[in-house]
Amino acid sequence: MASVAERIQDLKDREQKILQMGGEKAVEKQKSKPGKLTARERLDCLFDQGTFREIDMFVTHRCVNFGMEDVEIPSDGVVTGHGLVDGRPVFAFAQDFTARAGSLGEMHAKKICKIMDMALKAGVPFVGFNDSGGARIQEGVDALSGYGQIFYRNSVASGVIPQISAIMGPTAGGAVYSPAMTDFIFMVKDTSYMFITGPEVIKSVTGEEINFEDLGGAMTHNEKSGVAHFACESDEDAINRIKELLSYMPSNNMDDPPIVNTGDDPRRTAPELDEIIPDNPNQSYDMKDVIRTIVDNGVIFEPHEYYAKNILVCFARLNGRSIGIIANQPDFLAGCLDIDASDKASRFIRLCDAFNIPMLTIADVPGYLPGSNQEWAGIIRHGAKLLWTYSEATVPKLLLVTRKDYGGSYLAMCSKDLGADMAFAWPTAEIAVMGAGGAANVIHRKEIKSADDPAEKRKEKIKEYEELFSNPYCAANRGYIDGIIMPSETRPRLIDALEVMCGKREIRPPKKHGNIPL
Repeated sequence: MASVAERIQDLKDREQKILQMGGEKAVEKQKSKPGKLTARERLDCLFDQGTFREIDMFVTHRCVNFGMEDVEIPSDGVVTGHGLVDGRPVFAFAQDFTARAGSLGEMHAKKICKIMDMALKAGVPFVGFNDSGGARIQEGVDALSGYGQIFYRNSVASGVIPQISAIMGPTAGGAVYSPAMTDFIFMVKDTSYMFITGPEVIKSVTGEEINFEDLGGAMTHNEKSGVAHFACESDEDAINRIKELLSYMPSNNMDDPPIVNTGDDPRRTAPELDEIIPDNPNQSYDMKDVIRTIVDNGVIFEPHEYYAKNILVCFARLNGRSIGIIANQPDFLAGCLDIDASDKASRFIRLCDAFNIPMLTIADVPGYLPGSNQEWAGIIRHGAKLLWTYSEATVPKLLLVTRKDYGGSYLAMCSKDLGADMAFAWPTAEIAVMGAGGAANVIHRKEIKSADDPAEKRKEKIKEYEELFSNPYCAANRGYIDGIIMPSETRPRLIDALEVMCGKREIRPPKKHGNIPL
């Protein structure tokens, strides 16, 4: 029988062999691509130094088909465990492309499922680093079952703990669905790809020729599909941004987000906001300038920066409290709502509500984007998601109207009727059923048509409508706006509203779940 010292040395030798991952050549190949790290380096970068604790290091596959009984795969191609991120516990896995291309088999999936279960029990966030050649074909249906077990857990954990996916290599076929079921997807430019079928299959079936980057690269999924939320410069950049994201979020749905001392005076005013709205109603301005002026230290963290830019969503802080901001962007498509903007905002609203993050909506919206393409693609259904998600949300909801707020889009941007707890407007706000020009055409159509000078009569009626309705006072008279405020005083007024509403409690009728218009 081996001595104690020999057994301890045996453990060290086994650990050392596994820590070499797929071997020196495979590791060198992995790191030869600019900005790319190994699975273990990614975990070391994520967790506070010395806090990572690996789980299931010695797990191996059980496949005996196609000569696999003679194949060793260190840690079965995935490293799993837990540690601290800025002092807060997090579970994570990192697929190891150096070990049999990080292919997913039965035991590989069981390792991931185990720590997902642990994360759910512990009520802490879960981060996955995806870098895999896909299902391990030699294991057949066992590999498919593994994916299914992960998908199931993604669904169960959704809205309970934050789930974050980092795509740091190829992710294809069934492997793309788990990231798509998580809360956020980070991709790395030039080194990460997501697609159901690759370029070769597409060419053989449809004849279309397309490369990996155009089909499923980081910018493709950030700009066109909206599948990904962040496009990062390197693995390290992605991990640093994941840590920043976690700082805005609670560990689970029963906690509140951390309160941070940002050092920014909650009483600070911003005189520049009194001049930010152009006199010309057709002239644009950058809503990000408004947001950065209001929030703590001008710092925002923006998912979906490149997708549906007519609306923007971001995290920020007001007096140290995390908030989610949804705002129209007059600088792009005049801030109109369309299908993609509705989907983008609706998903963000549901995430904030699930994780107890108060919301600030900033409205400057002329309406829904007109056109047959929008109608045929289902703008009614997609636009209804905004109405649904705002109505469904029970976290504190603040509304600020800066300029245009017309018709159905007025409702869709969290009006009092959809549950805004406090609604404010600047004196420049225009809250009406439609713009003055359109309203004059409808209301005074016959009068304008029969006038000696129809153009002059139309101008007269537009001005008349503007004086009556193109202002915030009619809505304030009815109580739909709680206060008309100086733009320069927006920050302290919003902070006061947030502080007084942070203990909000709201009870809804019991039900399994609603039938959202997906």
